[in-house]
Amino acid sequence: MPSATSRRFRIGIGGMAIESSQFCPHRSAYDDFRVTRGAALLDRYAWTRPDGELAELVEWVPLVHAVAVPGGPVERATYERIKDELTGRIRESGPLDGLVYDIHGAMSVVGLDDAEADLTDAVRAATGPGTLISAAMDLHGNVSRRFAAQLDLLTAHRMAPHEDAWLTRERAARKLVGRLVRGTGRPHRAWVQIPVLLPGEKTSTRREPAASLYGRLASVEALDGVVDAALWVGYAWADEERCRAAVVVTADDPELAVAQAGSLARAYWDARRDFVFVGPTGDADACIARAVASPARPFLISDSGDNPTAGGAGDLAHMLGRLLAHEELASGRVTALHPGITDPEAVAACFDAGTGAEVTLFVGGRFSAGTGPYAQPCELTGTVTALEDAVAPGSGGRRENPAYDGRGRSAAVTRGGVTVVLTERRRPFHTRADFGSLDPLAYDLVVVKIGYLEPELHAMAADWLLALTPGAVDQDLLRLGHHKVLRPLYPFDDEGFEEPDLTPELL
Repeated sequence: MPSATSRRFRIGIGGMAIESSQFCPHRSAYDDFRVTRGAALLDRYAWTRPDGELAELVEWVPLVHAVAVPGGPVERATYERIKDELTGRIRESGPLDGLVYDIHGAMSVVGLDDAEADLTDAVRAATGPGTLISAAMDLHGNVSRRFAAQLDLLTAHRMAPHEDAWLTRERAARKLVGRLVRGTGRPHRAWVQIPVLLPGEKTSTRREPAASLYGRLASVEALDGVVDAALWVGYAWADEERCRAAVVVTADDPELAVAQAGSLARAYWDARRDFVFVGPTGDADACIARAVASPARPFLISDSGDNPTAGGAGDLAHMLGRLLAHEELASGRVTALHPGITDPEAVAACFDAGTGAEVTLFVGGRFSAGTGPYAQPCELTGTVTALEDAVAPGSGGRRENPAYDGRGRSAAVTRGGVTVVLTERRRPFHTRADFGSLDPLAYDLVVVKIGYLEPELHAMAADWLLALTPGAVDQDLLRLGHHKVLRPLYPFDDEGFEEPDLTPELL
C-alpha cells in the first residue's frame, strides 16, 4: 500500500459498450450512444468517490465511455470516432498503472469480424505493455483468443437478468487495485471456448442448469491462488467465428487455472441439452389466447424476437397485428398495453393531431421494411390517448442506456381494448417509470418487447409467457441464417458431433 507521501496509482476508466445483432437492419450511429467524460464519467461508479475507501490508493483518470441501447451493427465511422477518442485520451493522460475497461463484449461493427479484439488491440497499443487492463463484461459477450490475450484481468456478470452489473464493474476495479497494491503483476489466464451458442432466454440464472453453473464461480474464485472465474454464454445474434461460450479462470497458479477452467467448460458442455427457456413459450397467437383466457392479471407477454435490449430493431408491428386480430381485444372486453414500437413518423403525426384525436397510421417497419412478411407496417386507426415529451427517470439507480435518460417522445394510441405505445427512439420498457403516465397494472395484458423479464416486470406479472416471435433476435437460431459461425456448433450441429477438445490454453 502506498504511503501517505507516495503517489497514488493512476487508473484510467473507459470503454465502449453495445450489443449488436447482425440480423438487425438498424445501424447504430454516434447519436445512439451516450458519451460520458470527465467528472460525469467518474460519477457513474460508486467506488470512484473522493471520500471512498479507494481514494487514498487511486487517482482515477476519466477517459471516455460510450454506451448505447443494443441494436444493429455500429457504423464504421462511429466506431472509429469513439475508438480514436478513447485511445487518444489514453495517450494524453500520461502513464497509467491500470485501466478499468468497461465494455459489453458483443459489439458488431460494419466491416469488422471481431470488434472487441480490434478495439482492445488499439487500447493496448495506447497504454503500452506495462499497464494492467481489467475488463468488466456482460456474460452475453464473446471472448476470442485475440481479444483475451490483450487483457490482464477479465470478468463477467454472474446473473441473468444482470442484477449484478454494477457489482461486476466494481469487482473488475477492486481486483485491479489489489494487484497493483500487492505488486503481483499480471496473473495467468486459462482460456477455453466451448462449441455451444444459446440465446440468453435459455441461459437465465433463474433456471437450471445456468443457476448451478454460475453458482460455482464464486467458489472457484475463493480457491487459494485463483483471482477470478468467469463464464460467457456468447452472443447468439451475431454471425462470427468468435460467437460461442467461453471460460476464463485467472490465477497466480497456472495449473490451478487450467484445471478449473477445464472443469467449468466440461460442465457447460455436458449440460448443453439441459438448457430450457426461462418461461413457458408459444407463438404470438397461442400466447395471446392463453393470456386472454387466464384469470391472472396483469398477464405479461414477451415479444422476444424484436427485443431492443438484445439487439432487435424495436420497430416490428407483428405482435400489434396479432393483438388487434383477437376478438376479445378488438372489442375492448379485454385490454392490452403494448409498448413500444419505434416509429418517429407515427409519433410526430400523433403530436400534430393531439390527445383525443382519431388518427390512421401505418405503424412499424421503419428500419425493417423489406426484411420479411413479419416486418410489414400495421394499419392502425385509433384515438391518441397519451402524449409524453420524455420518459421520466426511474427510481432504480443508475441508468445504462441513453433511452433511460428521458430522451425521445412517445404517443399512445388506443383501438378497441388495445393501447400501443409508439416511440420516437428505440428504447426498452423495463421499469414502472418507463411507462410514463400509463399504468401497466390497469391493463389485463402487457405485451413488452423483451426476452426474460427484468426484475420490476417480473415482480409485476401475475403470470407471463415468452412469445417466440420473429425478428432480428429470434429465439429460433436455426431459422436466422448463420453462415460464418465456426462449425460444428451446438445447436446447429448435434447428432454425430464429436467430443470437442476442451483443454484450456494459458494466455
